[in-house]
Amino acid sequence: MEPLVHIDGSYGEGGGQILRTSLTLSALLQIPFEAHSIRAGRKNPGLMAQHLTSVRATAKASQARVDGDQFRSTKLRFEPHGVVSGRYGFDVALERGSAGSVGLIFQTIVPVLLYGDSLSEVEIEGGTHVPFSPPYHYIAEVFVPTLKKMGVHVKASIDRWGFYPLGGGKIVVNVEPAPEVLPLWVSERGSLRRVSGISAVANLPASIAERQRERAMSRLRERGVQGDIGIVNAPSPGAGSFLFLLAEYEHAVSGFSSLGARGKPAERVADEAVEEFLVHNERNAVFDKHLADQLIVYCALANGESRFTTSEVSNHLLTNKWVVEQFLPAKISVNGTLGQWGEIQIFGGKHGEKV
Repeated sequence: MEPLVHIDGSYGEGGGQILRTSLTLSALLQIPFEAHSIRAGRKNPGLMAQHLTSVRATAKASQARVDGDQFRSTKLRFEPHGVVSGRYGFDVALERGSAGSVGLIFQTIVPVLLYGDSLSEVEIEGGTHVPFSPPYHYIAEVFVPTLKKMGVHVKASIDRWGFYPLGGGKIVVNVEPAPEVLPLWVSERGSLRRVSGISAVANLPASIAERQRERAMSRLRERGVQGDIGIVNAPSPGAGSFLFLLAEYEHAVSGFSSLGARGKPAERVADEAVEEFLVHNERNAVFDKHLADQLIVYCALANGESRFTTSEVSNHLLTNKWVVEQFLPAKISVNGTLGQWGEIQIFGGKHGEKV
């Protein structure tokens, strides 16, 4: 077995991203790790429901021996023993009735299953549209199409929507083994071709979705952008509202979203998503901040040089860079300031050789 990697969970912002990326790389590279001070930078440190689900999902897919996988635990030891393709089902609510994010489980488990020997199908239940995590529509319409450019073939579908606090959503993901992950070099995004999206409500008046849509369309028109936004009445056990914008450029796609909340006007929901799009569009970057940080792991595994720009260098991006460097000798450079435009260059490969 490979030497044990030691991970300090308090690094940087000290959030769950450190654990998720460590689980992914440990499982697919077959390198054991031990983490301490997990989520030390959060109000409630240690493993919460969605983190436990990520641990157990990754452990099942990699036949791992795990110590420390208890609620609120701040230490974890993870020893993988080989990736196994198959049909899997994971429910975040089983841990504590949580609306924890299915998107974060997706992020953790999908790269692992690329290294299996056959097609895998994964059902994940929990929150599909919840705060501080990628919503289903971002995964399906931004992340998955971008992965396809890297030779990674994933399909995602949604059966039910899950909003905070009830959750109860369900997505189904199919992952094909990837003989090779290709590097991603996108020097420019090209011109803006289209902005489309959805304004959705679940178990709330349709007028809320209409107000979100009208506000977003109006804000876009003010900037000379014609948007095409549809109304969706989402099937969900709980109540919630959501707005998603998909910006399609010649060589890239980006996504921007906002969630409703009690006491939050529909117009503010629209404003948040539109303003995020406008900042990205004006900075002339290839990828939005969320896509940039999610691609780091894949680019580090690809044999060759990846290069792209992002509209915002995020803490998650810098955290993923640091974790990757604990497991792989990949060479990752970030030219930019936190919170601002940046350029990312990655010389990747499972063996960390500069190609």
